[in-house]
Amino acid sequence: MTLLNLGRPRQTGRAKQSPGVATGARWMRRAATAGIACALLTCSAAAQDKTPSPSGEPLAVLDGQPFYEDQLPAGAQAQLERMMTQVNAVKLRALHEALDQKLIEAEAKKQGVSRDDLFKAEVLAKAVDPTEEQVRAYYESRPEQKSHPYDEVKDSIRTGMKSVEIGKAQAAYVARLWQQAMNDGELTLLIKPPKIEIKADASRLKGDAKAPITIVEFSDFSCPFCLKAESSIAAVLAKYPGQVNLSYRDLPLRELHPNAEMAAEASRCAGEQGKFWEYHDLLFARQDKQDREGLMEDAHTLKLDEAKFDACLSSGRYQPQIEQDAQLAARAGIVATPGFSIDGTFVRGAQPAEAFEQIIDKKLSALNEKRAAN
Repeated sequence: MTLLNLGRPRQTGRAKQSPGVATGARWMRRAATAGIACALLTCSAAAQDKTPSPSGEPLAVLDGQPFYEDQLPAGAQAQLERMMTQVNAVKLRALHEALDQKLIEAEAKKQGVSRDDLFKAEVLAKAVDPTEEQVRAYYESRPEQKSHPYDEVKDSIRTGMKSVEIGKAQAAYVARLWQQAMNDGELTLLIKPPKIEIKADASRLKGDAKAPITIVEFSDFSCPFCLKAESSIAAVLAKYPGQVNLSYRDLPLRELHPNAEMAAEASRCAGEQGKFWEYHDLLFARQDKQDREGLMEDAHTLKLDEAKFDACLSSGRYQPQIEQDAQLAARAGIVATPGFSIDGTFVRGAQPAEAFEQIIDKKLSALNEKRAAN
């Protein structure tokens, strides 16, 4: 178990408030700050695209010619980008806090319970108490605590560790509410994501590499909504051969799906042996078998070199690349899985094939008109 740094334990003589006694107001405040924004949306705002589009409103007109923001001095443009990044960060954090509360209130009402009872059932009941061995291990791992005898500080350490578990359970629960609401169509984010370029990952590309349209998919191998979206994507690729390709990128929602990151690492390890897409399909087909043993079984099924696969998985060498994918998703404003970018047009959730086709048809039509004009 990975534990957060709880700092120096409190003295046993100091009165402590039990984390299990949370009022409705505290539950709401905790939900707003428990870290869900970091699980689904990076708390720092995304960097804006450094090439502003002249398609926005002109700032002035001189001799009949419009003057746009991208014509401002470079230094002023950079300053504006930094300021807009900060504005976007505040806006996104505030939106998350407000929606967290609304989702919790709606769920409590749906279940016919109070927020306190919802907190007890969905958070407290699922926060695991640390064992004596874990408390001792935590104490031994921090030399600065050795100035206090173990028996003097163990209760304080246990309380801190339990609080961490409560925070994790709470973040996971609110994440589930977000995920469910977005994929059921009950929640739609209208806030515009930053303008960033989302490139395809050539090592995980399905379809003709020269296709004029690329779908970049941010997905989680453990996510049931991502599994549902697979049939839509397959139908789209079958309908537009040579015109549309698919690039896969990782967005494991760690708070929701404990095995998702290891599954993502395993898919990349399979990719080292030329079997990314075959392994990708097995992961979605066996979402209930994504522990270490299940991942090795998939490697065996695909006749991979199991020793190399196991060594790759044990090395953790793909963790930085997976984090890069997750940060890219956050910068693009993709807050839940699955999320898609179709040449810059975003599609959120497990949508039917028709939702993708409407966007693709418009883009193909625009491309054909451009070719005809040239």
